[in-house]
Amino acid sequence: MGSGVSNSLFLLAGAGTNSLRDIKPPVEIPSAWAWVWWLAAGLAAAIAAIVAWRLWKKRRLEVAAVPVVPPHVRARQRLQQALALIGQPREFCIVVSDTIRQYLEERFRFHAPDRTTEEFLHELRETELLTRDQKESLGDFLTRCDLVKFARYEPGELELRDLHASALRLIDETEPVETQPPSDAGQNQSATDAASATTAASLHSALPKH
Repeated sequence: MGSGVSNSLFLLAGAGTNSLRDIKPPVEIPSAWAWVWWLAAGLAAAIAAIVAWRLWKKRRLEVAAVPVVPPHVRARQRLQQALALIGQPREFCIVVSDTIRQYLEERFRFHAPDRTTEEFLHELRETELLTRDQKESLGDFLTRCDLVKFARYEPGELELRDLHASALRLIDETEPVETQPPSDAGQNQSATDAASATTAASLHSALPKH
């Protein structure tokens, strides 16, 4: 009985010994240089972000500083360039008619880029953006351009120049009127004239009466 108890105790001791976990390897403690490298990387990232932000802000200011060309100015420029195509009636009429349509859309915030001529004129007639004479002139202009673009009609140079003149006339009649404040020179001249009149009146009242 004594030997049995001893064997049991030996087995229990052996089982307890086998259940113990292996010893973990030592934990490496990062050196001070690692923190230096991490700090340097963070500073570099911060500097890069600041430089990128400043470049973005500079470009935005440059874009904002670019003056916006008014629609009527751009339309006249395109019509001037279209004269180089006057020897090619179809190409000339495409550029001239597209220029007028784009100008009217931008000038009056009238968005109709995919409309046919009939649809474009119908929608425009329903508005008060143009006068009756201007609407009729525009309808005649676009119809004549369509004859050249789609019906293979080939007008002479005089007729093409007449179309060009009609486009320019429509722009002249519909471009916005800019009111400019009186210049400083005009204000100064008015003040000078008023002062002179006041001085003359004072001198006249000071003269002896006969």
